[in-house]
Amino acid sequence: MKRIIDIILSAIVLILLWPLLLAIGIAIKLDSNGPIFYLQERIGRGEHPFRIWKFRTMIIGADRIGPLITRGGDRRVTRVGRWLRRSKVDELPQLVNVLKGDMSLVGPRPEVRRYVELFHEDYTKILSVRPGLTDLASLAFADEETRLAETATCEDEYLSHILPEKIRLAKLYIDNSSLSLDVQLMLRTLLRLARGR
Repeated sequence: MKRIIDIILSAIVLILLWPLLLAIGIAIKLDSNGPIFYLQERIGRGEHPFRIWKFRTMIIGADRIGPLITRGGDRRVTRVGRWLRRSKVDELPQLVNVLKGDMSLVGPRPEVRRYVELFHEDYTKILSVRPGLTDLASLAFADEETRLAETATCEDEYLSHILPEKIRLAKLYIDNSSLSLDVQLMLRTLLRLARGR
């Protein structure tokens, strides 16, 4: 049932939002050199890697000149990218991942291989389900980049405080997973986006 809902809703949203997606693609191309989309390897269900889709929000080669995570005020982020990241619109292309079956609308957010390997025991449970577009941690850490901007070493802060809490919330979601919880999380995510935070 969850997979059927994922396919139907993601297809409907992609069809309804194609003019917006097209406009965003044009804005990205006009703002900076490089492709419209950014694909990055993440680890999915069963520890199988997949390529996650996002609108590109950073300069070309940003991953080679800075950390894997991004803090507020990061100079690698483009002008259009700042708005996309703040509004979370940069993640809309992940609806393609949902259609393909790499992800679900609701589920623990997928991480990069390095972080999964550092917390492998925890991720054995987390990766028993499809990762999602939104979850408890997405709502709890909607201001993650701002929090990281206030620290001297953002990756140390992420690994010592933020990621362990995300892992806790991911396990909490799995232990209490239900259709009603998924609906609540989707509605809360839409409300957050409508409010702009």
